Amino acid sequence: MLRPRAGAGRALRGWRKYAVAVVVLAGLSVAGDRAAAAWTEHRTADAFQKAQGLKAAPHVEVHGFPVLTQLAGGTLDRVDIEASDIPAGRDGGRLPITTLNVELDRLRRSSDATEAHAASAKATAFVSYQDLSAALGVEIGYSQDSTKSEPRVAATASLPLVGKATASARVDVAGDHALAFRSVKVGDDLPKAVRTIVTGMLERELKLDGIPDGLALKSLTTTPDGLTATLSGEDVTFRTDDRA
Repeated sequence: MLRPRAGAGRALRGWRKYAVAVVVLAGLSVAGDRAAAAWTEHRTADAFQKAQGLKAAPHVEVHGFPVLTQLAGGTLDRVDIEASDIPAGRDGGRLPITTLNVELDRLRRSSDATEAHAASAKATAFVSYQDLSAALGVEIGYSQDSTKSEPRVAATASLPLVGKATASARVDVAGDHALAFRSVKVGDDLPKAVRTIVTGMLERELKLDGIPDGLALKSLTTTPDGLTATLSGEDVTFRTDDRA
């Protein structure tokens, strides 16, 4: 009966120890990288919260592995930010954002500590009808006449002596960070003076607040829940002092 050689047993035990050491080191490497990612996410969330005046910190996720290598190189491959309840600025004519989802590619910090730059970015901003109503001063909801090519909202205004007047308005892109309410339709059964008042209440241009430079409004859609804006851009700059 053949017996295993003692040298072969020692070699096998050596390989096992080596394999265990590799697994342990790999685990430590992953744990260290995860800690670096968590630290970066926390710092990014804190900076975004302070810059936007948020009550709660946003959710931030850093993608790619290893994060330590990205940090050493000064550029993060991709960072996702999900924020809620971004308030409007203090100077009026601005629209709060109910939820904002941003995807940042190749994010790097500037030599100026108050700035960060992304090679490209895309975002989705959702504004509820409740926030939209508060900004316009009239009750806003979904319009059944709304289509993909012509998004519209319905409006109900309460007027002295007249009561409630209903109308609808088309929602248009009016600039990189601005949207406008145009092509107002008011019921023909209302007096001309009332139709003029209602039209004036709706024909407004509002700026989406909390949007960084370089990120431009591309499209608008309306749903039964609210208004969704799609934005994208290149060489996007984030500043901590952007808000008025």
